[in-house]
Amino acid sequence: MSVALQKELQQTKPFASLEEAAYLSVLVTAERFKTNASHIFKQKDLTAAQYNVLRILRGAGEDGISCTAISGRMITRDSDITRMLDRLEARGLISRRRQADDRRVVKAFITEAGLGVLSELDGPVGTFNQDQMADLSEKELRTLIKLLEKARGGMANKGEKI
Repeated sequence: MSVALQKELQQTKPFASLEEAAYLSVLVTAERFKTNASHIFKQKDLTAAQYNVLRILRGAGEDGISCTAISGRMITRDSDITRMLDRLEARGLISRRRQADDRRVVKAFITEAGLGVLSELDGPVGTFNQDQMADLSEKELRTLIKLLEKARGGMANKGEKI
Protein backbone atom coordinates (compact mmCIF):
# COMPACT_ATOMS: atom_id res chain seq x y z
CA MET A 1 0.00 0.00 0.00
CA SER A 2 0.98 3.65 -0.05
CA VAL A 3 3.48 4.27 2.70
CA ALA A 4 4.20 7.74 1.30
CA LEU A 5 0.54 8.73 1.54
CA GLN A 6 0.34 7.32 5.08
CA LYS A 7 3.29 9.51 6.07
CA GLU A 8 1.81 12.53 4.30
CA LEU A 9 -1.46 12.12 6.17
CA GLN A 10 0.40 11.25 9.38
CA GLN A 11 -1.61 8.06 9.58
CA THR A 12 -0.10 5.36 11.76
CA LYS A 13 -2.40 2.50 10.75
CA PRO A 14 -2.36 1.02 7.25
CA PHE A 15 -5.26 1.79 4.94
CA ALA A 16 -8.18 -0.63 5.10
CA SER A 17 -7.82 -1.46 1.42
CA LEU A 18 -5.95 -0.62 -1.74
CA GLU A 19 -9.14 1.08 -2.96
CA GLU A 20 -9.14 3.35 0.10
CA ALA A 21 -5.49 4.26 -0.50
CA ALA A 22 -6.22 5.06 -4.18
CA TYR A 23 -9.30 7.10 -3.28
CA LEU A 24 -7.46 9.14 -0.66
CA SER A 25 -4.53 9.64 -3.01
CA VAL A 26 -6.84 11.11 -5.65
CA LEU A 27 -8.49 13.40 -3.07
CA VAL A 28 -5.19 14.62 -1.62
CA THR A 29 -3.75 15.26 -5.08
CA ALA A 30 -6.86 17.11 -6.28
CA GLU A 31 -6.90 19.27 -3.16
CA ARG A 32 -3.23 20.19 -3.58
CA PHE A 33 -3.76 21.08 -7.24
CA LYS A 34 -6.83 23.15 -6.33
CA THR A 35 -5.01 25.00 -3.54
CA ASN A 36 -1.99 25.75 -5.73
CA ALA A 37 -4.13 26.89 -8.68
CA SER A 38 -6.21 29.21 -6.49
CA HIS A 39 -3.17 31.51 -6.16
CA ILE A 40 -3.24 32.10 -9.93
CA PHE A 41 -6.95 32.97 -9.95
CA LYS A 42 -6.64 35.25 -6.91
CA GLN A 43 -4.39 37.51 -8.99
CA LYS A 44 -7.50 38.39 -11.01
CA ASP A 45 -9.82 38.29 -7.99
CA LEU A 46 -11.47 35.07 -9.19
CA THR A 47 -12.30 31.77 -7.57
CA ALA A 48 -11.60 28.50 -9.36
CA ALA A 49 -15.35 28.13 -9.99
CA GLN A 50 -15.59 31.62 -11.51
CA TYR A 51 -12.61 30.86 -13.74
CA ASN A 52 -14.37 27.65 -14.80
CA VAL A 53 -17.51 29.60 -15.71
CA LEU A 54 -15.51 32.05 -17.80
CA ARG A 55 -13.84 29.17 -19.65
CA ILE A 56 -17.22 27.55 -20.31
CA LEU A 57 -18.57 30.84 -21.67
CA ARG A 58 -15.50 31.36 -23.85
CA GLY A 59 -16.06 27.89 -25.28
CA ALA A 60 -19.75 28.62 -25.91
CA GLY A 61 -18.78 31.54 -28.13
CA GLU A 62 -21.25 34.04 -29.52
CA ASP A 63 -24.20 31.69 -28.96
CA GLY A 64 -23.83 31.93 -25.19
CA ILE A 65 -25.15 29.24 -22.90
CA SER A 66 -27.99 28.85 -20.42
CA CYS A 67 -27.39 28.92 -16.68
CA THR A 68 -28.58 25.32 -16.43
CA ALA A 69 -26.09 24.21 -19.07
CA ILE A 70 -23.27 26.08 -17.30
CA SER A 71 -24.13 24.30 -14.07
CA GLY A 72 -24.03 20.93 -15.83
CA ARG A 73 -20.57 21.62 -17.27
CA MET A 74 -18.96 22.82 -14.04
CA ILE A 75 -16.03 20.79 -12.72
CA THR A 76 -16.99 21.59 -9.14
CA ARG A 77 -20.74 21.83 -8.76
CA ASP A 78 -21.97 25.10 -7.31
CA SER A 79 -25.55 25.13 -6.09
CA ASP A 80 -25.74 28.91 -6.40
CA ILE A 81 -24.72 29.51 -10.00
CA THR A 82 -27.05 32.52 -10.21
CA ARG A 83 -25.15 34.47 -7.55
CA MET A 84 -21.83 33.57 -9.10
CA LEU A 85 -23.08 34.89 -12.45
CA ASP A 86 -24.38 38.01 -10.66
CA ARG A 87 -20.87 38.69 -9.31
CA LEU A 88 -19.23 38.12 -12.70
CA GLU A 89 -21.80 40.35 -14.40
CA ALA A 90 -21.30 43.11 -11.81
CA ARG A 91 -17.61 43.07 -12.71
CA GLY A 92 -18.40 43.32 -16.42
CA LEU A 93 -16.90 39.91 -17.21
CA ILE A 94 -20.16 38.40 -18.49
CA SER A 95 -23.55 39.56 -19.68
CA ARG A 96 -26.93 37.82 -19.59
CA ARG A 97 -29.91 38.07 -21.89
CA ARG A 98 -33.37 36.59 -21.73
CA GLN A 99 -34.16 34.74 -24.97
CA ALA A 100 -36.84 36.28 -27.19
CA ASP A 101 -38.17 32.91 -28.38
CA ASP A 102 -38.45 31.50 -24.84
CA ARG A 103 -38.54 34.13 -22.11
CA ARG A 104 -37.89 31.48 -19.45
CA VAL A 105 -34.37 30.93 -20.77
CA VAL A 106 -31.58 33.30 -19.79
CA LYS A 107 -28.29 32.88 -21.62
CA ALA A 108 -24.92 34.07 -20.38
CA PHE A 109 -22.21 35.45 -22.64
CA ILE A 110 -18.58 36.30 -21.99
CA THR A 111 -17.68 39.96 -22.54
CA GLU A 112 -14.53 41.42 -24.03
CA ALA A 113 -13.36 42.15 -20.48
CA GLY A 114 -13.95 38.49 -19.54
CA LEU A 115 -12.01 37.34 -22.59
CA GLY A 116 -9.21 39.69 -21.57
CA VAL A 117 -9.01 38.23 -18.08
CA LEU A 118 -8.91 34.69 -19.48
CA SER A 119 -6.25 35.70 -21.99
CA GLU A 120 -4.10 37.04 -19.17
CA LEU A 121 -4.55 33.77 -17.25
CA ASP A 122 -3.93 31.40 -20.17
CA GLY A 123 -0.14 31.58 -19.85
CA PRO A 124 0.10 31.19 -16.07
CA VAL A 125 -2.50 28.38 -16.05
CA GLY A 126 -0.67 26.57 -18.86
CA THR A 127 2.62 26.87 -17.02
CA PHE A 128 0.98 25.71 -13.80
CA ASN A 129 -0.44 22.62 -15.53
CA GLN A 130 2.97 21.78 -16.99
CA ASP A 131 4.72 22.31 -13.65
CA GLN A 132 2.22 20.14 -11.76
CA MET A 133 2.77 17.26 -14.19
CA ALA A 134 6.48 17.83 -14.89
CA ASP A 135 7.56 14.53 -13.32
CA LEU A 136 5.28 12.48 -15.58
CA SER A 137 6.19 11.39 -19.09
CA GLU A 138 3.73 11.75 -21.96
CA LYS A 139 3.01 8.01 -21.74
CA GLU A 140 2.41 8.27 -17.98
CA LEU A 141 0.09 11.23 -18.49
CA ARG A 142 -1.95 9.31 -21.07
CA THR A 143 -2.11 6.33 -18.71
CA LEU A 144 -3.17 8.54 -15.80
CA ILE A 145 -5.94 10.09 -17.90
CA LYS A 146 -7.19 6.66 -18.99
CA LEU A 147 -7.13 5.31 -15.44
CA LEU A 148 -9.03 8.29 -14.04
CA GLU A 149 -11.59 8.05 -16.87
CA LYS A 150 -11.99 4.36 -16.09
CA ALA A 151 -12.52 5.13 -12.39
CA ARG A 152 -15.13 7.79 -13.23
CA GLY A 153 -16.77 5.38 -15.66
CA GLY A 154 -17.13 2.85 -12.86
CA MET A 155 -19.07 5.42 -10.84
CA ALA A 156 -21.36 6.19 -13.80
CA ASN A 157 -22.04 2.50 -14.32
CA LYS A 158 -23.34 2.26 -10.77
CA GLY A 159 -25.79 5.10 -11.34
CA GLU A 160 -23.87 7.59 -9.21
CA LYS A 161 -23.63 11.23 -10.22
CA ILE A 162 -20.40 12.37 -11.74
